[in-house]
Amino acid sequence: MTTVETLPLARALNRAMRDAMSADERVMLMGEDVGKLGGVFRVTENLQRDFGANRVIDTPLAESGIIGTAIGLAMRGYRPVCEIQFDGFVYPGFDQITSQLAKFHARTEGAVKLPVVIRLPYGGHIGAVEHHQESPEAYFAHTGGLRVIAPSSPNDGYWLLRQAIECDDPVVFLEPKSRYWHKGEVDFAAPAGAMEATRVAKNGSTITLIGWGAQTAMNLEAAQLAAEEGVDIEVLDIRGLSAVDWEPIFESVRRTGRAVIAQEAPGHVSFASEVAATITEHCFYTLEAPVLRVSAYDVPFPPARLGDAYLPDPDRILDAVDRALEY
Repeated sequence: MTTVETLPLARALNRAMRDAMSADERVMLMGEDVGKLGGVFRVTENLQRDFGANRVIDTPLAESGIIGTAIGLAMRGYRPVCEIQFDGFVYPGFDQITSQLAKFHARTEGAVKLPVVIRLPYGGHIGAVEHHQESPEAYFAHTGGLRVIAPSSPNDGYWLLRQAIECDDPVVFLEPKSRYWHKGEVDFAAPAGAMEATRVAKNGSTITLIGWGAQTAMNLEAAQLAAEEGVDIEVLDIRGLSAVDWEPIFESVRRTGRAVIAQEAPGHVSFASEVAATITEHCFYTLEAPVLRVSAYDVPFPPARLGDAYLPDPDRILDAVDRALEY
C-alpha cells in the first residue's frame, strides 16, 4: 500500500486536520465559515460533516472573539485550531494574540499551556482587494511566546500542521494562499523533520537565496532561470520564523559567500531585515558581498491589478543576484 499521494496544499492541510481530529478528540476547529461552507478556500471542507458542529464551529465575524474563546478552551484542556479567513483580518484579534495568547505560559510561570494554532492564509499573487493579500509575519515573529511556521509545499503543509496541532505552545501557522491549489507529493509515512527546521529546497554553489512560504516557489523559479545562464543558486526555505533554525543558513552562506533574501512583505523593519543582520553577524568574515534584500515596497498593498508589480518577481530577484555577484 502506497503512503505517497499527490495533493494540492489545501487538501494536504485538510488531511492534516482530519488526521489530527481522528487521533485526538480534544482537537477542534473554529472560524468564520469553516463548517458548512468548508472555509472560503475550502480547506476545512467536509470536516464539520464528518466530526460534527461541536468540533468544527462556525463563529461570528469577530476575530478577537475567536482567539479569546480559543484561549479559554485551551485552558480547559482542548486544542483549538482557529482559522482567520484572510491575513488582513487578523488585526482585530492582534491584542488577544500578542498580549494574552503569547504571554500566558510565562505569566503563570509555566503552570498553564495554551496549545492554540492560528491558521492564517497570507500573502499575495491572488488578485484580491485590500486586506486580502498581506504578509504580517514580522509582527508575530517579533512577539516572544509565539511559534511562527510557514510551509511552502503540500508535504510540509501536512506534516508541519500536524506538529503545530500537537505542540503545547501557541503557533501562528502561515498558509501561502497563492499555493493552495499547487500540487505536490505528500509522504504520509515520512515526517518532514522538525517543525522549525530550515530546508534546502535546491542545492547550489554560487549564491544563497533565502525565502519562506509562498516566496520559496518564486525563488525556485528564479534559480531555474539563473541556471540557464550558468549561475548555480542554492535555495533555502525557512520553515520556522520563530524560532529560526540558523545553522543550515550559516553553513550555506559560509560556503557560497553571498546571500539574497526575498520576501512578499515590505522591507522596512521586516523579517528579512533580521535574517540579513544575523547572517552578517555570524558570517561576516566569509561574506564576499553585502547581504541583499528583495521585498515588496514600503506602501500599503495596492489595488489588485498592481499586485504583481508590488511583489518581488524573478526579474527583481535575479537583479539582486547579479548585483551580489558583481562584488
